[in-house]
Amino acid sequence: MSLRLLVVGAGQMGSGIAQSAAQHDFEVFLWDSLSQQTEKALQQIRARLDRAVQKGEMDRSQADAIMDRIDVPHDMGSVPSVDLVVEAIIEQEKEKVSLFEQLGRLFDASTILASNTSSISISRIARPVPHPERVIGMHFMNPVPVMRLVEVVAGTLTSQDTVQKVVKWAEMMEKTPVVVQDYPGFVSNRILMPMINEAIFALQEGVASKEAIDTVMKLGMNHPMGPLTLADFIGLDTCLAIMEVLYEGFADSKYRPAPLLRKMVDAGLLGRKSGRGFYDYEKA
Repeated sequence: MSLRLLVVGAGQMGSGIAQSAAQHDFEVFLWDSLSQQTEKALQQIRARLDRAVQKGEMDRSQADAIMDRIDVPHDMGSVPSVDLVVEAIIEQEKEKVSLFEQLGRLFDASTILASNTSSISISRIARPVPHPERVIGMHFMNPVPVMRLVEVVAGTLTSQDTVQKVVKWAEMMEKTPVVVQDYPGFVSNRILMPMINEAIFALQEGVASKEAIDTVMKLGMNHPMGPLTLADFIGLDTCLAIMEVLYEGFADSKYRPAPLLRKMVDAGLLGRKSGRGFYDYEKA
């Protein structure tokens, strides 16, 4: 019997998680509060699979079988029992806590509840959930079908059995799970986001142009893309939310979000998803 997974949130991360799981024979349910977002996610998954067929990476029957393993329920209450729920909604603690409270009522203690949060405390997310030992962080990297890493975040009350199961399931998806503890930003964003934030400070202070800053980091540090390009790819609102978690969690001024970052978010300049951030994507 295949493992059953519910992905809550059909944005960029949720669609990628659903695709990766379905490609590895998981039975997947994909749900979003906005039905049009779910339809968009299915179109994106189909487009990625079509490209894989065109490149000879899989045949048409394999692509169709992957799509057949993704079901879209009318509501979360209609989802049958599942082994794992992965939450992939907006990076805001209040919304995640509210969702996990609901998930805790819908699914019994046999279902593991995982958050794809990139920075928020798993222990706080787990607080309203019956049997909080089943709550864990499962932080996938973007784009999910391509990136191998999954940060497996153990909260204060997360059981070792939960950790072991999630590590095994990540490996079944051909990911490389790395177990980390529940600190703000975990490992990935505790290191990455301050670097991006410092690049924004450098731009704000006129140290160099955006192109120069990105080129220095690409050619000098061998990064695949510059920090400002990466910020646009992640979403400047997400970058700001993570920096605010770090700033609040550590109470250390070195994590203070750059004023330029906040100014751009306030203006709706969020990067690729809005069409404009540090770079202009509307013409691309």
